[in-house]
Amino acid sequence: MIDQELIASALRGVKDPELNVNIVDLGLVYSIQTREAVVDVEMTLTSPACPAGPEILRNAVAAIEKVEGVSKANVKLVMSPPWSQDRMTEAARDELGIF
Repeated sequence: MIDQELIASALRGVKDPELNVNIVDLGLVYSIQTREAVVDVEMTLTSPACPAGPEILRNAVAAIEKVEGVSKANVKLVMSPPWSQDRMTEAARDELGIF
């Protein structure tokens, strides 16, 4: 089975191009589930109208599928619950100057 932390680590390489912060630290990744060589991720965007959404989703799929042992990545975009700054890590807050 594929380690979820390995997937989270791969997703830390995917940045929101507008904020230049990775999607894990931004709190956009809601869940990671693994089934043998398949990874299912539920994630959101900072806003439903995020212009970088398609790029972020493509990059997330590509990052997951580069992980050894992964044959397929299913990334599902969800808008509930809505994203808020409360989901961000301290590192992301520091990077964006939010205290």
